[in-house]
This record gives sequence, structure tokens and C-alpha cells, in this order.
Amino acid sequence: MSKIKKEKTDNTEAPVVDVYNLSGKKVDKFKLNPDVFNAKVNKPLLHEIIQMYRANERQGNAATKTKGLVRGGGKKPWRQKGTGRARSGSIRSPLWRHGGTIFGPLARDFGYDMPKKTKNIALISSLSAKLKDDEIFVLERDPELKKPRTSEVVKILSSLKVYGDRVLFLYANTNENFIKSCRNIKNVAFKRSVDFNTYDVLSNSKILFSRETHDAIVKRLKL
Repeated sequence: MSKIKKEKTDNTEAPVVDVYNLSGKKVDKFKLNPDVFNAKVNKPLLHEIIQMYRANERQGNAATKTKGLVRGGGKKPWRQKGTGRARSGSIRSPLWRHGGTIFGPLARDFGYDMPKKTKNIALISSLSAKLKDDEIFVLERDPELKKPRTSEVVKILSSLKVYGDRVLFLYANTNENFIKSCRNIKNVAFKRSVDFNTYDVLSNSKILFSRETHDAIVKRLKL
């Protein structure tokens, strides 16, 4: 198996994006790290990674009982010869009513994993794809709420014109009041900069994070 090489950037220059304050106004320009946000988009790898995450979400609980699992049937129903009926050894035979199931589903684990480096390259590809589609918003700072208020988060999303879209908030420093404020808003997800994955990025249409969180993401993904 050939080793996975680090993806080269499409452009040596760092992409420059607008920085928004919490009122939705452009206040500055910011250079994103080109190794993370301007890399080549590896679509086949993205497909493989998404298949992995979706397989890991499957519960695999479907199960049927085979002949050996069905209760009863230990005694031979009738003697082998002399009755005029077909030979039978158990009433739990798959041929009988209430018998076992042939080739039915059994409980199993569909999950599997991929190397950490492979997952990091896929995550870089997903972030670069989002930037190319203009779906990344950089905030001046992380929202800080003194107490949980859903209306404040709705106000921020509305000012950025992303309210109603599937939005992923990425943050480096935990803010419990902000997290609680997001729980009542439909299509809004939030992840720490060290926990989010490719599936989180691609399953949401808009990605929001602050400049501080950008540095945390780069520190995590620098290969």
C-alpha cells in the first residue's frame, strides 16, 4: 500500500477573507493558513471518509434467531419410521412454523476506522472545499453570553444572513451559555476545534469560527 502524501496547496498565497463582528459588519481582513484552507480537494477521499462516518453511526441491531437459538425443539416430534409422515428431528426446524430463520440478519458492528493522517487530510480537503464555495465566515471574536439567551444567537445569525441555514459553530474556548443558547435553534450545531470532523463540515452549509479558533484548527491539522 502506498503511503498517503500531504496534499499540496493550489496556491502558495494565503487566502484572504473578510472578518465580521457579531453585528454582521465587515471590520477587517484575515489571512487563512493555505496548508489547511487552500489545499487540493480530494473528492474520492472525502467520499471514503463520509462512508466511514456513516457506517460508524449504524447500530446494527437487526437480528433473527436461527434453529439453535429458538426455544424448545429438543425432543424429536415422532419416531423416525412407521408413522407415515416425513422424517423430522425438531419442531424448531426452519421448515416449520415458529421455527428458526435461515440466513437472517444477525447483530453486528458496521464500524471501522481509518488512519489519523488520512482523516486529517480529508478534513483539510473539506475545509478547503468550503472556502472555495464561500461558505466560511470568520468572526472577530467568539460570542460570549453572560447567561443563556437564544434570541442573542438568533440575532447574530440573522446579522450574518445565515439564519435558517445549516450552520456549524467551531470554538476553541468552551462557553456553556453560548452552547445552551444554540440548543433551541434548528439546524445549528457546535463543535470544539479539537473534536469536529469531515462529516461535520460537509453536512453543514455554513462554517463559523473566530480568528482565535482558526489558530487552534491550524495547530491541530498541521501535519
